[in-house]
Amino acid sequence: MHRPAQRQRQRLSRIIVCAAAVPVILVASGCSSDSGSGSDGAKKDAGAKASASKKAGDKPATVEKAAYSKLPEPCEVLSKKTLADLVPKAKDKGKAGTSTDTALRGSCSWDSLDNNGVDGSQFRWLRVSLMRFDSDASLGSGAKRAQDNFAKQVADAQATKDAKGVKAEPVQGVGEQATLVRYDLKKDKDTFKQQTFVTRVENAVVTVDYNGAGLAGDKSPDAGDLSKAAQKAAKEAAASVVAANEGGAKAPSGASEKPKKDDAKKDDPKKDEPKKDEPKKAVSKSDDSTSEDSASDDSKPKAKAKS
Repeated sequence: MHRPAQRQRQRLSRIIVCAAAVPVILVASGCSSDSGSGSDGAKKDAGAKASASKKAGDKPATVEKAAYSKLPEPCEVLSKKTLADLVPKAKDKGKAGTSTDTALRGSCSWDSLDNNGVDGSQFRWLRVSLMRFDSDASLGSGAKRAQDNFAKQVADAQATKDAKGVKAEPVQGVGEQATLVRYDLKKDKDTFKQQTFVTRVENAVVTVDYNGAGLAGDKSPDAGDLSKAAQKAAKEAAASVVAANEGGAKAPSGASEKPKKDDAKKDDPKKDEPKKDEPKKAVSKSDDSTSEDSASDDSKPKAKAKS
């Protein structure tokens, strides 16, 4: 009699155990299902972000366009009057430096020796250097690159070997930035008063090196006068950079008269006929003499080495 009751109890316990196990399975399967859907959602979000970043990456980084796209001829940035004041005994129109890309850099130098024999001599040397920087997505804007070069030019001048009494001072009123570096440099028992004036105009850097010395016992030039002269040259060279990019460069002498002559020829056909007594163009002669001066300059001793 006790066995049927015992079997009933055993069956009841099995039912209870199975019933208790069912929710656990459902919960486990439910979690598994949620986890799977969550993973798919995360994948979709990651894919969307990757697609968006890819689209953004397709657009190259933009930088501000450089203000100036060209440089003037280095040997033509200073007026004849300025050259007469700074290098009065210069025998040529300047010696252009070598450059692999004249659109980005160039230089010109002049030297002057006022030889008074036993009474001594006055030596002057002048160089104008121009550098221009284009805007580049990987390197930065032209103005920022010019700022970096400006700082480098100033630092290099201050670090000149054997320089004595180095002084650097910012100068207002010349370009966006300007600094004058001055020092004394002794060579061959003569003391040279060096002035390096660096200025930046937008994306271009102008560096003027100017020095003077009294040779053979002549007195040394006044450093203050040399500094003013260097600043004058730097300001004029900077203005030439601006003018070259604004189309405001000065035309050669007599150029403004040509349009009038051309207009007159249109009105009077007879004037188109060549005249027997008409002289040849002086321009070609001038160009020939200029090229001869440049060629002969290579055979001259370089006074620049003294500076």
